Amino acid sequence: MAIVGAIIGAAISGWISDSYGRKRAIVIADLFFIVGAIAMAAAPDPYVLIVGRLLVGLGVGIASITSPIYIAEASPSEIRGALVSTNTLMTTGGQFLSYLVNLAFTEVPGTWRWMLGAAGLPALLQLVLLLFLPESPRWLFMQNNQVEGVAVLEKIYEPDRLASEVEQLSAAVEEDLNSRDSNGNISYLDLFKSKEVRRALFTGVGLQAFQQFTGINTVMYYSPTIVELAGFVSNQIALLLSLFVAAMNALGTILGIYLIDRCGRRLLLLMSLIGIFLSLAILSGSFYLTSVDVPTVDIQQTLKAGYACPALLDFSRPLWNCNGCLTAGCGFCAASGNKMLPGSCFLANTTSEQYCSQHSGSWYSEVCPSNYGWLAVLGLVLYIAFFAPGMGPVPWTINSEIYPSKYRSMCGGIAATVCWISNLIVSESFLTLIDVLGTSKTFIVFSAISVAAFLFVLAFVPETKGLSFEEVDKLWQGRSYSGGIDEEGSFKKPLLDDDHHKT
Repeated sequence: MAIVGAIIGAAISGWISDSYGRKRAIVIADLFFIVGAIAMAAAPDPYVLIVGRLLVGLGVGIASITSPIYIAEASPSEIRGALVSTNTLMTTGGQFLSYLVNLAFTEVPGTWRWMLGAAGLPALLQLVLLLFLPESPRWLFMQNNQVEGVAVLEKIYEPDRLASEVEQLSAAVEEDLNSRDSNGNISYLDLFKSKEVRRALFTGVGLQAFQQFTGINTVMYYSPTIVELAGFVSNQIALLLSLFVAAMNALGTILGIYLIDRCGRRLLLLMSLIGIFLSLAILSGSFYLTSVDVPTVDIQQTLKAGYACPALLDFSRPLWNCNGCLTAGCGFCAASGNKMLPGSCFLANTTSEQYCSQHSGSWYSEVCPSNYGWLAVLGLVLYIAFFAPGMGPVPWTINSEIYPSKYRSMCGGIAATVCWISNLIVSESFLTLIDVLGTSKTFIVFSAISVAAFLFVLAFVPETKGLSFEEVDKLWQGRSYSGGIDEEGSFKKPLLDDDHHKT
Protein backbone atom coordinates (compact mmCIF):
# COMPACT_ATOMS: atom_id res chain seq x y z
CA MET A 1 0.00 0.00 0.00
CA ALA A 2 2.93 2.36 0.53
CA ILE A 3 3.77 2.32 -3.18
CA VAL A 4 0.09 2.78 -4.09
CA GLY A 5 0.06 5.82 -1.80
CA ALA A 6 3.25 7.10 -3.45
CA ILE A 7 1.63 6.81 -6.89
CA ILE A 8 -1.38 8.84 -5.70
CA GLY A 9 0.83 11.36 -3.91
CA ALA A 10 3.03 11.89 -6.96
CA ALA A 11 -0.05 12.30 -9.17
CA ILE A 12 -1.46 15.13 -7.02
CA SER A 13 1.89 16.70 -6.14
CA GLY A 14 1.84 19.07 -9.12
CA TRP A 15 -1.52 20.57 -8.17
CA ILE A 16 -0.54 20.91 -4.49
CA SER A 17 2.83 22.46 -5.32
CA ASP A 18 1.41 24.99 -7.78
CA SER A 19 -1.57 25.88 -5.58
CA TYR A 20 0.07 26.17 -2.17
CA GLY A 21 3.77 26.52 -2.94
CA ARG A 22 6.74 24.18 -2.91
CA LYS A 23 7.44 24.70 0.80
CA ARG A 24 3.85 24.08 1.92
CA ALA A 25 3.66 20.99 -0.30
CA ILE A 26 6.66 19.49 1.50
CA VAL A 27 5.07 20.41 4.86
CA ILE A 28 1.92 18.56 3.79
CA ALA A 29 4.07 15.56 2.82
CA ASP A 30 5.74 15.62 6.24
CA LEU A 31 2.37 15.69 7.99
CA PHE A 32 1.19 12.68 5.99
CA PHE A 33 4.37 10.86 6.91
CA ILE A 34 4.19 11.68 10.63
CA VAL A 35 0.53 10.72 10.96
CA GLY A 36 1.13 7.55 8.95
CA ALA A 37 4.11 6.51 11.09
CA ILE A 38 2.11 7.05 14.29
CA ALA A 39 -0.81 5.05 12.85
CA MET A 40 1.48 2.14 11.94
CA ALA A 41 3.23 2.12 15.32
CA ALA A 42 -0.02 2.19 17.27
CA ALA A 43 -2.08 0.03 14.90
CA PRO A 44 -4.51 -2.18 16.84
CA ASP A 45 -5.29 -4.26 13.75
CA PRO A 46 -4.02 -4.82 10.19
CA TYR A 47 -6.52 -2.36 8.72
CA VAL A 48 -5.07 0.60 10.60
CA LEU A 49 -1.59 -0.58 9.65
CA ILE A 50 -2.60 -0.54 5.97
CA VAL A 51 -4.05 2.98 6.32
CA GLY A 52 -0.80 4.10 7.94
CA ARG A 53 1.24 2.71 5.09
CA LEU A 54 -1.03 4.47 2.61
CA LEU A 55 -0.55 7.81 4.40
CA VAL A 56 3.22 7.35 4.48
CA GLY A 57 3.12 6.54 0.76
CA LEU A 58 1.18 9.74 0.07
CA GLY A 59 3.88 11.73 1.83
CA VAL A 60 6.66 9.98 -0.06
CA GLY A 61 4.92 10.53 -3.40
CA ILE A 62 4.37 14.25 -2.82
CA ALA A 63 7.90 14.86 -1.55
CA SER A 64 9.62 12.70 -4.18
CA ILE A 65 9.30 15.36 -6.89
CA THR A 66 8.42 18.52 -4.91
CA SER A 67 11.68 18.41 -2.96
CA PRO A 68 13.93 18.28 -6.07
CA ILE A 69 11.92 21.09 -7.68
CA TYR A 70 12.13 23.24 -4.55
CA ILE A 71 15.89 22.72 -4.33
CA ALA A 72 16.39 23.35 -8.06
CA GLU A 73 14.43 26.60 -8.05
CA ALA A 74 16.43 27.91 -5.10
CA SER A 75 19.86 26.91 -6.50
CA PRO A 76 22.38 28.75 -8.70
CA SER A 77 22.64 26.98 -12.06
CA GLU A 78 26.34 26.09 -11.66
CA ILE A 79 25.71 23.96 -8.55
CA ARG A 80 22.07 23.01 -9.12
CA GLY A 81 22.88 19.41 -10.04
CA ALA A 82 24.90 18.79 -6.88
CA LEU A 83 22.28 20.35 -4.61
CA VAL A 84 19.38 18.42 -6.16
CA SER A 85 21.44 15.21 -5.97
CA THR A 86 21.84 15.84 -2.24
CA ASN A 87 18.14 15.04 -1.98
CA THR A 88 18.89 11.58 -3.37
CA LEU A 89 21.74 11.25 -0.87
CA MET A 90 19.27 11.86 1.94
CA THR A 91 17.13 9.04 0.54
CA THR A 92 19.96 6.54 0.15
CA GLY A 93 21.48 7.56 3.46
CA GLY A 94 18.06 7.08 5.04
CA GLN A 95 17.87 3.57 3.62
CA PHE A 96 21.21 2.78 5.22
CA LEU A 97 20.10 4.22 8.56
CA SER A 98 16.88 2.22 8.38
CA TYR A 99 18.91 -1.00 8.29
CA LEU A 100 20.83 0.16 11.37
CA VAL A 101 17.60 1.09 13.15
CA ASN A 102 16.11 -2.31 12.33
CA LEU A 103 19.19 -4.03 13.71
CA ALA A 104 19.04 -1.91 16.86
CA PHE A 105 15.41 -2.80 17.53
CA THR A 106 15.65 -6.52 16.82
CA GLU A 107 16.01 -7.36 20.53
CA VAL A 108 13.50 -4.77 21.79
CA PRO A 109 9.98 -5.91 22.83
CA GLY A 110 7.38 -4.78 20.30
CA THR A 111 10.15 -4.51 17.71
CA TRP A 112 8.06 -3.73 14.65
CA ARG A 113 6.13 -0.92 16.36
CA TRP A 114 9.33 0.87 17.31
CA MET A 115 10.75 0.41 13.82
CA LEU A 116 7.68 1.87 12.13
CA GLY A 117 7.21 4.65 14.67
CA ALA A 118 10.83 5.79 14.36
CA ALA A 119 10.19 6.51 10.67
CA GLY A 120 8.22 9.61 11.67
CA LEU A 121 11.18 11.29 13.42
CA PRO A 122 13.03 12.45 10.27
CA ALA A 123 9.78 13.90 8.89
CA LEU A 124 9.21 15.76 12.17
CA LEU A 125 12.75 17.14 12.07
CA GLN A 126 12.31 18.29 8.47
CA LEU A 127 8.97 19.90 9.32
CA VAL A 128 10.59 21.96 12.09
CA LEU A 129 13.53 23.01 9.90
CA LEU A 130 11.22 24.00 7.04
CA LEU A 131 9.75 26.70 9.26
CA PHE A 132 13.05 28.56 8.93
CA LEU A 133 13.37 28.19 5.15
CA PRO A 134 11.96 30.56 2.51
CA GLU A 135 9.53 29.71 -0.27
CA SER A 136 10.84 29.07 -3.79
CA PRO A 137 11.65 32.48 -5.34
CA ARG A 138 10.38 31.32 -8.73
CA TRP A 139 7.01 30.29 -7.26
CA LEU A 140 6.77 33.66 -5.45
CA PHE A 141 7.32 35.49 -8.73
CA MET A 142 4.65 33.35 -10.38
CA GLN A 143 2.26 34.48 -7.60
CA ASN A 144 3.11 38.16 -8.35
CA ASN A 145 4.95 38.41 -5.03
CA GLN A 146 8.12 39.92 -6.44
CA VAL A 147 9.08 41.71 -3.24
CA GLU A 148 9.38 38.54 -1.21
CA GLY A 149 10.88 36.72 -4.21
CA VAL A 150 13.66 39.29 -4.53
CA ALA A 151 14.32 39.04 -0.79
CA VAL A 152 14.90 35.31 -1.21
CA LEU A 153 17.14 35.84 -4.25
CA GLU A 154 19.25 38.30 -2.22
CA LYS A 155 20.12 35.42 0.11
CA ILE A 156 21.23 33.23 -2.82
CA TYR A 157 23.16 35.52 -5.18
CA GLU A 158 25.90 38.09 -4.80
CA PRO A 159 24.89 41.73 -5.41
CA ASP A 160 26.71 41.94 -8.77
CA ARG A 161 24.68 39.00 -10.09
CA LEU A 162 21.37 39.69 -8.39
CA ALA A 163 20.06 42.25 -10.88
CA SER A 164 20.55 39.98 -13.90
CA GLU A 165 18.91 37.04 -12.12
CA VAL A 166 15.89 39.15 -11.13
CA GLU A 167 15.56 40.51 -14.66
CA GLN A 168 15.85 37.07 -16.23
CA LEU A 169 13.37 35.52 -13.80
CA SER A 170 10.87 38.38 -14.20
CA ALA A 171 10.93 38.06 -17.99
CA ALA A 172 10.49 34.29 -17.89
CA VAL A 173 7.62 34.42 -15.41
CA GLU A 174 5.88 37.21 -17.35
CA GLU A 175 6.07 35.12 -20.51
CA ASP A 176 4.63 32.13 -18.65
CA LEU A 177 1.77 34.14 -17.18
CA ASN A 178 0.90 35.69 -20.53
CA SER A 179 0.54 32.25 -22.10
CA ARG A 180 -2.12 31.14 -19.58
CA ASP A 181 -5.87 31.42 -20.11
CA SER A 182 -7.96 34.41 -19.00
CA ASN A 183 -8.29 32.95 -15.51
CA GLY A 184 -4.56 32.39 -15.21
CA ASN A 185 -5.00 28.63 -15.11
CA ILE A 186 -3.34 25.76 -16.94
CA SER A 187 -4.57 22.22 -17.42
CA TYR A 188 -2.93 18.89 -18.06
CA LEU A 189 -4.17 19.09 -21.65
CA ASP A 190 -2.02 22.20 -22.13
CA LEU A 191 1.08 20.05 -21.60
CA PHE A 192 0.47 18.26 -24.87
CA LYS A 193 -0.27 21.35 -26.98
CA SER A 194 3.37 22.43 -26.96
CA LYS A 195 5.87 20.37 -28.95
CA GLU A 196 8.71 21.49 -26.68
CA VAL A 197 6.89 20.44 -23.50
CA ARG A 198 5.98 17.09 -25.05
CA ARG A 199 9.62 16.45 -25.87
CA ALA A 200 10.78 17.40 -22.39
CA LEU A 201 8.06 15.27 -20.78
CA PHE A 202 8.95 12.30 -22.98
CA THR A 203 12.58 12.60 -21.87
CA GLY A 204 11.73 13.03 -18.19
CA VAL A 205 9.20 10.22 -18.05
CA GLY A 206 11.50 7.90 -19.99
CA LEU A 207 14.37 8.49 -17.56
CA GLN A 208 12.20 7.80 -14.51
CA ALA A 209 10.83 4.60 -16.04
CA PHE A 210 14.28 3.34 -17.01
CA GLN A 211 15.59 4.21 -13.54
CA GLN A 212 13.23 1.57 -12.14
CA PHE A 213 13.29 -0.96 -14.97
CA THR A 214 17.06 -1.29 -14.79
CA GLY A 215 16.39 -3.05 -11.50
CA ILE A 216 17.49 -0.78 -8.65
CA ASN A 217 14.61 -1.55 -6.31
CA THR A 218 14.94 -5.23 -7.14
CA VAL A 219 18.44 -4.97 -5.71
CA MET A 220 17.45 -2.85 -2.70
CA TYR A 221 14.18 -4.61 -1.80
CA TYR A 222 15.37 -8.13 -2.48
CA SER A 223 19.09 -7.91 -1.74
CA PRO A 224 18.74 -10.36 1.21
CA THR A 225 16.90 -12.79 -1.11
CA ILE A 226 19.51 -12.37 -3.82
CA VAL A 227 22.31 -12.95 -1.32
CA GLU A 228 20.59 -16.10 -0.07
CA LEU A 229 20.07 -17.29 -3.63
CA ALA A 230 23.79 -16.82 -4.08
CA GLY A 231 24.36 -19.44 -1.40
CA PHE A 232 24.66 -17.42 1.82
CA VAL A 233 22.03 -19.13 3.95
CA SER A 234 22.71 -17.39 7.25
CA ASN A 235 20.10 -14.66 7.82
CA GLN A 236 22.62 -12.62 9.77
CA ILE A 237 25.18 -12.74 6.94
CA ALA A 238 22.49 -11.88 4.39
CA LEU A 239 21.37 -8.87 6.47
CA LEU A 240 24.94 -7.63 6.96
CA LEU A 241 25.62 -7.90 3.22
CA SER A 242 22.39 -5.98 2.55
CA LEU A 243 23.58 -3.31 4.99
CA PHE A 244 26.82 -3.10 3.02
CA VAL A 245 24.84 -2.69 -0.22
CA ALA A 246 22.86 0.20 1.33
CA ALA A 247 26.10 1.85 2.47
CA MET A 248 27.53 1.52 -1.04
CA ASN A 249 24.41 3.17 -2.41
CA ALA A 250 24.85 6.18 -0.13
CA LEU A 251 28.58 6.50 -0.83
CA GLY A 252 27.99 6.22 -4.59
CA THR A 253 25.47 9.06 -4.40
CA ILE A 254 28.14 11.26 -2.80
CA LEU A 255 30.37 10.53 -5.81
CA GLY A 256 27.47 11.52 -8.07
CA ILE A 257 27.12 14.85 -6.24
CA TYR A 258 30.79 15.56 -6.97
CA LEU A 259 30.59 14.57 -10.65
CA ILE A 260 27.20 15.83 -11.83
CA ASP A 261 28.21 19.50 -12.28
CA ARG A 262 31.69 18.56 -13.51
CA CYS A 263 31.12 15.70 -15.96
CA GLY A 264 27.53 16.64 -16.79
CA ARG A 265 24.26 14.76 -16.54
CA ARG A 266 24.42 13.02 -19.90
CA LEU A 267 27.92 11.55 -19.58
CA LEU A 268 27.20 10.44 -16.02
CA LEU A 269 24.08 8.60 -17.20
CA LEU A 270 25.88 6.88 -20.07
CA MET A 271 28.81 5.70 -17.94
CA SER A 272 26.40 4.56 -15.24
CA LEU A 273 24.39 2.46 -17.71
CA ILE A 274 27.51 0.81 -19.12
CA GLY A 275 28.46 -0.29 -15.61
CA ILE A 276 24.90 -1.41 -14.86
CA PHE A 277 24.88 -3.61 -17.96
CA LEU A 278 28.20 -5.23 -17.03
CA SER A 279 27.19 -5.83 -13.41
CA LEU A 280 23.83 -7.33 -14.42
CA ALA A 281 25.69 -9.61 -16.83
CA ILE A 282 27.91 -10.73 -13.94
CA LEU A 283 24.83 -11.36 -11.79
CA SER A 284 23.23 -13.40 -14.56
CA GLY A 285 26.38 -15.45 -15.09
CA SER A 286 26.87 -16.02 -11.38
CA PHE A 287 23.36 -17.37 -10.91
CA TYR A 288 23.74 -19.61 -13.93
CA LEU A 289 26.90 -21.06 -12.40
CA THR A 290 25.21 -21.52 -9.01
CA SER A 291 22.40 -23.43 -10.73
CA VAL A 292 24.72 -25.96 -12.40
CA ASP A 293 27.53 -26.15 -9.85
CA VAL A 294 25.58 -27.86 -7.05
CA PRO A 295 26.30 -30.98 -4.98
CA THR A 296 24.62 -34.26 -5.87
CA VAL A 297 22.39 -36.39 -3.65
CA ASP A 298 23.87 -39.50 -2.04
CA ILE A 299 20.88 -41.83 -2.34
CA GLN A 300 22.30 -44.56 -0.11
CA GLN A 301 23.21 -42.17 2.67
CA THR A 302 19.80 -40.48 2.45
CA LEU A 303 17.82 -43.72 2.70
CA LYS A 304 20.01 -44.93 5.56
CA ALA A 305 19.13 -41.90 7.72
CA GLY A 306 15.40 -42.64 7.59
CA TYR A 307 14.24 -39.13 6.73
CA ALA A 308 14.38 -39.46 2.95
CA CYS A 309 12.36 -37.14 0.75
CA PRO A 310 9.41 -39.16 -0.66
CA ALA A 311 10.09 -37.85 -4.13
CA LEU A 312 13.34 -39.83 -4.18
CA LEU A 313 11.25 -42.97 -4.73
CA ASP A 314 9.81 -41.45 -7.92
CA PHE A 315 12.60 -42.34 -10.36
CA SER A 316 10.97 -40.26 -13.11
CA ARG A 317 11.92 -37.06 -11.25
CA PRO A 318 15.48 -35.66 -11.51
CA LEU A 319 16.31 -35.45 -7.82
CA TRP A 320 19.93 -36.47 -8.07
CA ASN A 321 21.25 -33.05 -7.03
CA CYS A 322 20.43 -30.30 -4.55
CA ASN A 323 18.32 -28.27 -7.01
CA GLY A 324 16.03 -31.22 -7.67
CA CYS A 325 15.72 -31.87 -3.95
CA LEU A 326 14.61 -28.30 -3.16
CA THR A 327 12.29 -28.19 -6.16
CA ALA A 328 10.49 -31.22 -4.71
CA GLY A 329 9.85 -29.25 -1.50
CA CYS A 330 12.46 -31.08 0.55
CA GLY A 331 15.62 -29.96 2.33
CA PHE A 332 19.26 -30.61 1.50
CA CYS A 333 21.77 -31.64 4.16
CA ALA A 334 25.22 -30.72 2.88
CA ALA A 335 28.19 -32.87 3.81
CA SER A 336 30.28 -31.75 6.75
CA GLY A 337 33.61 -30.16 5.89
CA ASN A 338 33.10 -29.73 2.14
CA LYS A 339 29.57 -28.60 1.25
CA MET A 340 30.08 -29.45 -2.42
CA LEU A 341 30.43 -33.19 -1.72
CA PRO A 342 27.32 -35.41 -2.16
CA GLY A 343 24.75 -34.77 0.57
CA SER A 344 21.33 -36.01 1.66
CA CYS A 345 17.81 -35.07 0.54
CA PHE A 346 15.47 -35.14 3.57
CA LEU A 347 11.93 -34.17 4.42
CA ALA A 348 11.75 -30.42 5.08
CA ASN A 349 10.92 -30.44 8.79
CA THR A 350 12.50 -29.64 12.13
CA THR A 351 13.40 -33.27 12.85
CA SER A 352 15.38 -33.59 9.62
CA GLU A 353 17.11 -30.27 10.23
CA GLN A 354 18.12 -31.31 13.74
CA TYR A 355 19.42 -34.65 12.47
CA CYS A 356 21.50 -32.81 9.87
CA SER A 357 22.98 -30.48 12.50
CA GLN A 358 23.76 -33.37 14.87
CA HIS A 359 25.82 -34.97 12.11
CA SER A 360 27.76 -31.72 11.45
CA GLY A 361 25.92 -31.03 8.22
CA SER A 362 24.61 -27.71 6.90
CA TRP A 363 20.88 -27.43 6.24
CA TYR A 364 19.58 -25.80 3.04
CA SER A 365 15.85 -25.36 2.41
CA GLU A 366 15.74 -22.35 0.04
CA VAL A 367 19.04 -22.36 -1.84
CA CYS A 368 21.90 -24.73 -2.58
CA PRO A 369 25.56 -24.43 -1.60
CA SER A 370 27.80 -23.16 -4.38
CA ASN A 371 31.36 -22.08 -5.09
CA TYR A 372 30.15 -18.97 -6.93
CA GLY A 373 28.16 -17.13 -4.27
CA TRP A 374 30.91 -14.51 -4.05
CA LEU A 375 30.43 -13.68 -7.74
CA ALA A 376 26.77 -12.75 -7.16
CA VAL A 377 27.78 -10.48 -4.27
CA LEU A 378 30.43 -8.88 -6.51
CA GLY A 379 27.75 -8.23 -9.13
CA LEU A 380 25.52 -6.59 -6.53
CA VAL A 381 28.31 -4.34 -5.26
CA LEU A 382 29.32 -3.31 -8.80
CA TYR A 383 25.70 -2.65 -9.69
CA ILE A 384 25.28 -0.24 -6.78
CA ALA A 385 28.69 1.34 -7.46
CA PHE A 386 27.62 2.23 -11.01
CA PHE A 387 23.94 2.98 -10.37
CA ALA A 388 24.28 5.28 -7.37
CA PRO A 389 26.32 8.11 -9.00
CA GLY A 390 24.33 8.19 -12.25
CA MET A 391 20.95 6.54 -12.71
CA GLY A 392 20.15 7.19 -9.05
CA PRO A 393 20.25 11.01 -8.74
CA VAL A 394 20.43 12.23 -12.35
CA PRO A 395 16.84 11.43 -13.50
CA TRP A 396 15.49 13.41 -10.53
CA THR A 397 17.86 16.28 -11.27
CA ILE A 398 16.91 16.40 -14.94
CA ASN A 399 13.19 16.27 -14.11
CA SER A 400 13.59 19.25 -11.79
CA GLU A 401 15.11 21.46 -14.48
CA ILE A 402 13.90 20.60 -18.01
CA TYR A 403 10.33 21.91 -17.85
CA PRO A 404 9.06 25.50 -18.21
CA SER A 405 8.17 27.10 -14.87
CA LYS A 406 4.40 26.99 -15.36
CA TYR A 407 4.52 23.26 -16.19
CA ARG A 408 7.36 22.18 -13.90
CA SER A 409 5.28 20.80 -11.02
CA MET A 410 2.72 19.15 -13.29
CA CYS A 411 5.30 17.49 -15.53
CA GLY A 412 7.44 16.54 -12.55
CA GLY A 413 4.39 14.98 -10.91
CA ILE A 414 3.65 12.94 -14.03
CA ALA A 415 7.26 11.73 -14.21
CA ALA A 416 7.25 10.84 -10.49
CA THR A 417 3.97 8.96 -10.93
CA VAL A 418 5.50 6.92 -13.74
CA CYS A 419 8.50 6.27 -11.50
CA TRP A 420 6.36 4.84 -8.69
CA ILE A 421 4.19 2.83 -11.07
CA SER A 422 7.36 1.36 -12.59
CA ASN A 423 8.64 0.69 -9.06
CA LEU A 424 5.46 -1.25 -8.29
CA ILE A 425 5.66 -3.27 -11.50
CA VAL A 426 9.28 -4.26 -10.91
CA SER A 427 8.90 -5.11 -7.22
CA GLU A 428 5.74 -7.16 -7.80
CA SER A 429 7.05 -9.02 -10.85
CA PHE A 430 10.62 -9.84 -9.80
CA LEU A 431 9.98 -13.04 -7.85
CA THR A 432 7.43 -14.15 -10.46
CA LEU A 433 10.02 -13.67 -13.19
CA ILE A 434 12.46 -15.77 -11.17
CA ASP A 435 9.88 -18.55 -10.90
CA VAL A 436 9.10 -18.44 -14.62
CA LEU A 437 12.48 -17.65 -16.19
CA GLY A 438 14.96 -18.50 -13.47
CA THR A 439 17.26 -16.05 -11.71
CA SER A 440 19.91 -15.98 -14.45
CA LYS A 441 17.49 -15.15 -17.27
CA THR A 442 15.70 -12.58 -15.12
CA PHE A 443 18.89 -10.57 -14.83
CA ILE A 444 19.41 -10.95 -18.58
CA VAL A 445 16.06 -9.18 -19.01
CA PHE A 446 17.21 -6.31 -16.79
CA SER A 447 20.53 -6.09 -18.65
CA ALA A 448 18.67 -5.85 -21.98
CA ILE A 449 16.59 -3.00 -20.54
CA SER A 450 19.81 -1.22 -19.53
CA VAL A 451 20.95 -1.36 -23.18
CA ALA A 452 17.63 0.21 -24.23
CA ALA A 453 18.12 2.89 -21.55
CA PHE A 454 21.62 3.64 -22.89
CA LEU A 455 20.24 4.15 -26.40
CA PHE A 456 17.43 6.33 -25.02
CA VAL A 457 19.89 8.64 -23.25
CA LEU A 458 22.08 8.75 -26.34
CA ALA A 459 19.17 9.77 -28.55
CA PHE A 460 16.92 11.95 -26.40
CA VAL A 461 18.67 13.39 -23.33
CA PRO A 462 20.44 16.75 -23.84
CA GLU A 463 23.13 18.16 -21.57
CA THR A 464 21.81 20.75 -19.10
CA LYS A 465 24.94 21.24 -16.99
CA GLY A 466 25.39 24.88 -15.94
CA LEU A 467 22.35 26.12 -17.87
CA SER A 468 19.77 28.43 -16.34
CA PHE A 469 16.12 27.40 -16.49
CA GLU A 470 15.59 29.89 -19.31
CA GLU A 471 18.52 28.45 -21.27
CA VAL A 472 17.11 24.94 -20.79
CA ASP A 473 13.77 26.16 -22.16
CA LYS A 474 15.52 27.52 -25.25
CA LEU A 475 17.27 24.18 -25.65
CA TRP A 476 13.92 22.58 -26.46
CA GLN A 477 12.57 25.45 -28.53
CA GLY A 478 13.06 25.54 -32.28
CA ARG A 479 14.69 22.11 -32.37
CA SER A 480 13.55 18.80 -33.75
CA TYR A 481 14.45 15.29 -32.76
CA SER A 482 14.86 14.59 -36.45
CA GLY A 483 18.25 16.20 -36.05
CA GLY A 484 19.24 14.02 -33.11
CA ILE A 485 21.79 14.97 -30.48
CA ASP A 486 25.45 15.71 -31.05
CA GLU A 487 28.41 14.31 -29.11
CA GLU A 488 28.17 17.03 -26.45
CA GLY A 489 24.50 16.39 -25.83
CA SER A 490 23.09 19.38 -27.72
CA PHE A 491 20.37 18.99 -30.30
CA LYS A 492 21.59 18.96 -33.88
CA LYS A 493 19.91 21.23 -36.36
CA PRO A 494 17.36 19.35 -38.49
CA LEU A 495 18.16 18.69 -42.13
CA LEU A 496 14.89 20.36 -43.13
CA ASP A 497 14.07 23.45 -41.10
CA ASP A 498 11.49 26.16 -41.62
CA ASP A 499 11.65 29.70 -40.29
CA HIS A 500 9.88 28.76 -37.09
CA HIS A 501 12.63 26.29 -36.21
CA LYS A 502 15.62 28.48 -37.05
CA THR A 503 17.74 29.86 -34.23
